[in-house]
Amino acid sequence: MTSGPVTLAQLQAVISDESSFARAYGFRVEAAEGGECTLFVPFNPQFERPGGIVNGVLLMAAADVAMWLAIKTLRGLDDPSVTINMHTSFLRSARREDIRCRARVLRWGGRLSHGTAECRTAGGELLTEHSLTYTRSGRSTGPAAT
Repeated sequence: MTSGPVTLAQLQAVISDESSFARAYGFRVEAAEGGECTLFVPFNPQFERPGGIVNGVLLMAAADVAMWLAIKTLRGLDDPSVTINMHTSFLRSARREDIRCRARVLRWGGRLSHGTAECRTAGGELLTEHSLTYTRSGRSTGPAAT
């Protein structure tokens, strides 16, 4: 479905340069290929709740963006997939620390893609689990539209 493998630099450009909704978080793409993507989520006091707890919205955004990019590793950069469902379980609080979020596409078909994501501390402690479903919006002009 894609014209060739997407690179880390291309995926980073999508979230740093082309997508204003993702830019503010400062996510960095660490790894991505074959339906998987890992983001580095740097600690930022702007996303801190009282008591030094990392805001849950940040963790949900990281899971959403990681899955979005994981889908692009399969369907190409022009893929128009958007989130239609997300379920999040908060298992532990992060406190003033960097996070890694890894997403994996479990199933992708003509219209729908489904996968999971996990956010963990730098030490590997599980913070959140996410189940995500995306649909192709039909707005692509690239090869994924066929």
